[in-house]
Amino acid sequence: MAVTLVNPEGLPTIDVYHQVSIATGTRMVFVAGQVSWDAEGTTVGEGDLAAQVERCYLNVATALAGAGGSFADVAKLNVHVVDWTPDRMPELLEGIDRARGKLGLTATPPATLLGVAALDVPEHLVEVEAVAILD
Repeated sequence: MAVTLVNPEGLPTIDVYHQVSIATGTRMVFVAGQVSWDAEGTTVGEGDLAAQVERCYLNVATALAGAGGSFADVAKLNVHVVDWTPDRMPELLEGIDRARGKLGLTATPPATLLGVAALDVPEHLVEVEAVAILD
């Protein structure tokens, strides 16, 4: 595996992600921001942040599979949430946990959470982009 996830001593351990990823592969894969569209371009989970987060993660996994990788190859995620406030964290975590369960993940790579005013279409509440490293 080209990516090793660690929580260095001296930094807090975060349940949702690891603080650092160490990449040793030879191919970088940059996945465009994924929204909660299905294969036909229909929004999944309109009005439901957890459902949209889950779909975004699954779409990232689908994109990586198309490049010959998997979510386990992700070195870094950026998560953009419309009208973010900390009280929405349980919804976000629920979506991540559901996706992790479906993808068989026990760990999640480093991530940056950004609050944004809007995304491409009004019904999209979240967008997830990824960088992965493949051998």
